Amino acid sequence: MGRSLLSQLFILNSTAPRFSSSVLRRPGLIPQIHSQSFQCLCSTPISESSVSENLPSSVKKRIVSGVQPTGSIHLGNYLGAIKNWIQLQDKHDTFFFIVDLHAITLPYDAPHLLKATKDTAALYLACGVDPTKATVFVQSHVAAHVELMWLLSAATPIGWLNKMIQFKEKSRKAGDENVGVALLTYPVLMASDILLYQPDLVPVGEDQKQHLELTRELAERINYLYGGKKWKKLGGRGGPIFKVPEPLIPPAGARIMSLTDGLSKMSKSAPSDQSRINLLDPKDAIANKIKRCKTDSLSGLEFDNPDRPECNNLLSIYQLVSGKTKQEVTEECQNMSWGAFKPLLTDALIAHLHPIQVRYEEIMSDSDCLDKVLAEGAMNAANVANATLQNVYQAMGFMRR
Repeated sequence: MGRSLLSQLFILNSTAPRFSSSVLRRPGLIPQIHSQSFQCLCSTPISESSVSENLPSSVKKRIVSGVQPTGSIHLGNYLGAIKNWIQLQDKHDTFFFIVDLHAITLPYDAPHLLKATKDTAALYLACGVDPTKATVFVQSHVAAHVELMWLLSAATPIGWLNKMIQFKEKSRKAGDENVGVALLTYPVLMASDILLYQPDLVPVGEDQKQHLELTRELAERINYLYGGKKWKKLGGRGGPIFKVPEPLIPPAGARIMSLTDGLSKMSKSAPSDQSRINLLDPKDAIANKIKRCKTDSLSGLEFDNPDRPECNNLLSIYQLVSGKTKQEVTEECQNMSWGAFKPLLTDALIAHLHPIQVRYEEIMSDSDCLDKVLAEGAMNAANVANATLQNVYQAMGFMRR
């Protein structure tokens, strides 16, 4: 998420039913996902094939990922995470949630959170997330997330949390006197989000690697303190309580940078809206942002020059929304001026985002249908999460009803 993006990958079986709606399945309005774009975003050090080699063909990998409803979903959220989900949901057991509990770690507006939560869910579906293939739910609708967080917090040394880089940065900006406890304990809730679903792999951005390490350490700590023979003596199955997840780091191409600073990630929290393309931006806003975006004075356009971060970022965006390969973009754009390239990029962005915007309006016009998707998704997610939670309660010695 910066902290606005939480991406998690899990492996398990699922036979839960899915909610179906013709309004949410109209294929003509979903943008085509090109294989070149997907490969660029998802070619990772831990390959999917290597993970599944020893698994029966009937076992599907479980993938869990989410975005905070703290502002409009922008191009970085979409190209860095959501666009990948469309491919993953066809092969895996996918759970995609709206991370609303994480959205209150800093001062927020309650009416805005309510609206943004529903908007985010609608955008998931508008981007192509299919509720007949994926479970879509709101984090706060599954109480196990908070319950497990409390149990994990009892085993989390305060020193671990004090070392979190994002806590230091956020608390310094907000002023130590104004920082709530939730900002400090945020990584424990993230660990709960992950461990509830017994993951094998967790795809995380560079800014979330430290939080995943905390999750791994917590899983190992709980397993050591309460698992194995100790758990079996209490009537449990024994063995580890949690599976210790492995990281899956997206390549650099999945990290979309700011339009005003090619060295900073595109972010909802950036003070200037000029720094990002929001998925619901109208055509004139997109054109204006691209026209005014930061570039350089060098001739020609090129990828991967560390001295030209803005050039690399804009070319990468064009590659991903056009569906072209890196080589195709290089050949097309290497001799272009910025004056020629910016209209090309603008047209590609508008063409790619327009179907999403049309579909979003359709989904928002059928609020009851969206509510049913979220209710069904929360029920399916709770079935998995509660099974893990009951094991943890048992292993930690709680008397159950």
